[in-house]
Amino acid sequence: MEPEKKTPGMEQDWTPAEIVRYLDRYIVGQQDAKKAVAVAIRNRYRRERLSAAMKEEVIPKNILLVGSTGSGKTEIARRLSRLLRAPFLKVEATKYTEVGYVGRNVESMVRDLAEVAFNESIAVEREKVREEAEREARDRLVDALLPGGPSGAQDSTRDRLRARLDAGDLEDREVEMTFRESPLSSGFSGTGNEWGDQTDGGLKEMLGNWLPPRQVRRRLRIREARPILVSEAADARVDLSRVSREVVHRVEESGILFIDEIDKVIPRTGSIGADVSREGVQRDLLPIVEGSSVKTRHGVVRTDRILFIAAGAFHHAKPSDLIPEFQGRFPIRVTLSSLGSEDLFRILTEPENSLVAQYKALLETEGVTLDVREEALRELSEIAFQVNEGSQNIGARRLFTVLEQLFEEISFRAPEMSGETVVIDRPFVVERLSRLIRDPDLTRYIL
Repeated sequence: MEPEKKTPGMEQDWTPAEIVRYLDRYIVGQQDAKKAVAVAIRNRYRRERLSAAMKEEVIPKNILLVGSTGSGKTEIARRLSRLLRAPFLKVEATKYTEVGYVGRNVESMVRDLAEVAFNESIAVEREKVREEAEREARDRLVDALLPGGPSGAQDSTRDRLRARLDAGDLEDREVEMTFRESPLSSGFSGTGNEWGDQTDGGLKEMLGNWLPPRQVRRRLRIREARPILVSEAADARVDLSRVSREVVHRVEESGILFIDEIDKVIPRTGSIGADVSREGVQRDLLPIVEGSSVKTRHGVVRTDRILFIAAGAFHHAKPSDLIPEFQGRFPIRVTLSSLGSEDLFRILTEPENSLVAQYKALLETEGVTLDVREEALRELSEIAFQVNEGSQNIGARRLFTVLEQLFEEISFRAPEMSGETVVIDRPFVVERLSRLIRDPDLTRYIL
């Protein structure tokens, strides 16, 4: 159940306590990190209530999350974006290179965030006109099904075809129709290296505005043609220029950019080769975080009000190893705690739609009931903790691998087990996983 909806259009109208309570439903512990992001979001709401002169002086307080893999850094940011219905993009800092090297320009993350906002807005606008678009698509299918074309057809014939289409009787019938195809949706780039990001605003994006859609005649089954026709009809009813203006505003005022693996763009002492551009990536990121203007195909986006959340494990470096200017742009620093056995147990049982609940629901679709006992989950949590301690610590993600091993045989046999109830107790867990724990090689390669 979502929290009560706030004032339409005010995405940050949540109190810090409400935000933390929402995050508590899905994420165990890490209260310091939850409070930090809650206050950052509330400050955005407060900023909107300031005078114009004061508003220009207040900038987002960006956050640096320090914690091992699987401690909840990404999940906090992802859940936050869902609550706020704000444009959200997670990127890995290692995907970017210093200007002048082959790879992605850091400005492309802002353009990608704009595309996320655009796709979300288009989905909302399409839904508003869906009924009209479906009627138009049905009429076009009727015209294509008429032997002599739409001219001269009797109304009774058209009515019968509409009724059969609505009933789903003609889904496998083939029709030949003309569709509009955007040059960008047909693999225009095809290079895989995002070379367009190195140009001013992206050549690929600029061409997307200038080139008209290509007309393509194809023969498809009705089940395949219908969604294309509905999409075309809906897009024809959407004011794209208005949507683009709204996209720029949404990204500027409520966008969240989550930059993961920020510790991996810290140069290692004495290293050479690909590592040479790591500090350059930090310097290229700096103007984006400080506030600059980035050209996108929807307009120029100012980045000074985007909330940046950077995160890293910092196993081989310290936050203080980041260049000083970059550190200064992330004034809120939160260290997430490592997960113990009790934390892993709570992760299995407390969050809404927890991992155990997911497995139960999946197997119920086959008619298999899982009776999972607390003793089993405590043993499972202890095993996951021991594996983390004895090998690479991947935090809560270890639960995925352990649970998959535990339920593998049941999942495989489920279609023949309909109507059965399977008790998952401590002996069951020990029997299924003890060999993996005893054998270091199996632990390393399987868990």
